[in-house]
Amino acid sequence: MIELESLVRRNIWKLTPYSCARDEFKGRAASVFLDANENPYGSPLNRYPDPLQEQLKAKLALVKGVAPSRIFLGNGSDEAIDLVFRIFCEPRQDNVVAIAPTYGMYGVCADINDVEYRPVALRQDFTLDADALLAATDDHTKVIWLCSPNNPTGNALERHAIEHILTAFSGIVVVDEAYADFSNLRPFRLDLDRFPNLIVLNTFSKLWASAAIRLGMAFASEVIIGLFNKVKYPYNVNLLTQQQALKVLDDLQHVELWRATLLNERAHLLPSVAELPICKAVYPTDANFFLARMTDADRIYNYLVDRGIIVRNRSRVQLCGNCLRITIGTPDENNALLGALRQYR
Repeated sequence: MIELESLVRRNIWKLTPYSCARDEFKGRAASVFLDANENPYGSPLNRYPDPLQEQLKAKLALVKGVAPSRIFLGNGSDEAIDLVFRIFCEPRQDNVVAIAPTYGMYGVCADINDVEYRPVALRQDFTLDADALLAATDDHTKVIWLCSPNNPTGNALERHAIEHILTAFSGIVVVDEAYADFSNLRPFRLDLDRFPNLIVLNTFSKLWASAAIRLGMAFASEVIIGLFNKVKYPYNVNLLTQQQALKVLDDLQHVELWRATLLNERAHLLPSVAELPICKAVYPTDANFFLARMTDADRIYNYLVDRGIIVRNRSRVQLCGNCLRITIGTPDENNALLGALRQYR
């Protein structure tokens, strides 16, 4: 990998970050706070939250097996995605490469930041062609985006292919593991020491059943995390989100029960959908959803909507013609879906 400084936008590397009031007395006891122009009444919500979420990171580090100094927390994974563009990509000059189909926010953030986005199609079976991805790069490619398990296809990308990209590409490689908690494969966040150009994303929105609190994670080297903290808004994760995340992390047994239940439901739902006459194929999945190719996805989607059942129509996504993406729900929700599909004519 080339020197990190050469990958970072020059103005970002030289940036002097905003100094938060709470940072200036860190490590010293204080009981009178007259520094941040806060209202002294209405405790505890009258005070600004910890800008670096240190208590939450300390607890999260024990669960994720990553040092707190290598963890960034943001307003959903979308904040971390946007920060990658803002830190590494010079508008109208640099480009990024990504697999296709994949999570749509990579392309949206590229457009927002005025950065060229180069999608490279997966193979027909949704496996990763690492050489094709690398062939799409040039001297102005700063980032390669990989989502594993991938959205909307559901499959985990081949580990050897990702490792080949990490070693062959001299820029940043982002592996979005939003759905990795539903897979038994080794997460890439545990290999940060092997790959200094690696950024791994994760989220509280999926397994942790906390989509409403908008909390995303990024794992990377201390230097890269330092850049994230330099560029992020000072108090990007509010106190209520931090408090709720701490509660969730205190209830790991419940979270593991959710995981086991969803995997069990997944094992039953996939073959049940596959045997329907209106289903042409159900693709392997390592996530809490699956992709099914139907006889007429548009018509089936509208039929389900009329019955109050919402799935995702991915028919207009590359390689996903006539495909519905279906999330694994509760047993009652899954039974309702199957019942409706069996009655479809």
